[in-house]
Amino acid sequence: MALRTAGSVLVVFLWSVTVVLGQDGWSVTYTTQSICALKGSTVEMSCSYTYPRGYTVTTTFWFTEWETGVEPKDLGQDPEYAGRLEYHGDKKKDCTLRITDLRERDSATYKFSFITDQTEGRYYGDPGVTLSVTALQVKVTPSHWSQWKILTCSTTTCILTGNPTYTWYKNGQVVTEKTSTYSVPPNDKDSYSCAVKGHEDLHSPAVCVDGQRCSRVTYTKRTICVLKGSTVDISCTYVGYYSTTSSFWFRSNKSTPEDLTTDPGYAGRVEYTGTYEGPFTLRITDLREEDSAEYRFTFKTNNFEWGHSFPGTTLSQFVSMNETRVLLRKYQSFKVNEKGFQLNVTPKQISEYKTLTCSTTCILTGNPTYIWYKNGQIVSRVRAATE
Repeated sequence: MALRTAGSVLVVFLWSVTVVLGQDGWSVTYTTQSICALKGSTVEMSCSYTYPRGYTVTTTFWFTEWETGVEPKDLGQDPEYAGRLEYHGDKKKDCTLRITDLRERDSATYKFSFITDQTEGRYYGDPGVTLSVTALQVKVTPSHWSQWKILTCSTTTCILTGNPTYTWYKNGQVVTEKTSTYSVPPNDKDSYSCAVKGHEDLHSPAVCVDGQRCSRVTYTKRTICVLKGSTVDISCTYVGYYSTTSSFWFRSNKSTPEDLTTDPGYAGRVEYTGTYEGPFTLRITDLREEDSAEYRFTFKTNNFEWGHSFPGTTLSQFVSMNETRVLLRKYQSFKVNEKGFQLNVTPKQISEYKTLTCSTTCILTGNPTYIWYKNGQIVSRVRAATE
C-alpha cells in the first residue's frame, strides 16, 4: 500500500469486540467492530489475519467499496485518503490501519484483504470495521426548574462512551472541566464552546446563549501546510458584542500574548488586513521553519478580553522548493530531512518505466499543481506524479 504518515490524535471508541471469520486456516480478526471518532482526530483499526502454511502473502490492502465482479479498490490509491493513511501491518499476520485527520465522509465500513502467491490464495475479511465520524456541538435549552439555560455538549451522530470529561470555554477562556452540561443565566451575552478532555483542538463552534448577541471568534482553517519561503494568509471572523478597543494575532506558545507586529522575529514580514466581522487576516511572508506554530487571535473591549486558551490555526511543517529541484534531477530514492521533500522511485509492475512521486511531509493547502524538472529544465506540470 502506498501510504504516508501524518500527525496523530487519540481515538475514541464506541465499543470493542473481537470478530473472527474464516475457515480452513483463513481468517481476519477485527479487534474493534465499531468505532465512533471525532472529526479531525486519528483512528486506529486493529486486526490480524491467518492463512494456511505454504502460502506467501504478496499484497495487503484495505477497502470500503466492493461491487460484484469488480476488484475492491485499495484505499492507499484513493486521492481522498492521500497523506492520511498509515498501514501499520505487515505481510505475515498484522493488518492494523490508521487514518489521520478524520473527515465526516470517511464514515464507512472498512474491510481488509490479502492476496497470496497461489491462484486461489485470496481472502476478504467480513464484516469489517464500521467507522462513524462525528463533530461536537453545543445545544441551548431552557431549564425545567429555573430561568437559567442549560448548555449541552453533544455529538452530531454517534455517541461517545467511556464517560469522557468535557472542557468548557467562555469567550475563548477555559472556565471549567465537568460533565457534558453547563448552566448559564438566561440573558448571558457571552459565547460558549466545549471540547472532550484530551481533544481540546477539536472543540465545538462557539454559540450564543441569547440568539446571536454575543462575542465570538471563528477560524477559517484549523491547519495549514505551506512551503518555506512562501506567503500564508491565516484568517478568522470575530464578533464583539461590546465595542472593540484593540485586536491582534499572537503565537500560542508565548507565556503572554504578544502582538506579532511588534515581535522582532516577524519584523517586516507580518501584515493585518480585514475589518470587524471579517475576515480578519494575518499575512506572513518569507516563511521560515521557526514560524511553524499555532496562531491565535484576540480582541479587547471595555468589558473583557477574548480568552487566550481557545485553539487557533496551526501551520504545519514547511518544505523547500529549492531542495525539490535538486532531488528531481537526481532521479533516485532520497530524503533530505524530516521537513523536506521526498522523491520516491518505484518500479512499475507491467512495464520498464518507473514512477516518480513528489511528496511533502504534510498535505499542502490549496490542492497545488506540481512542476517537474529534467536536467534543470521544466518538462511538465502535473497534479502529483509523472512517469
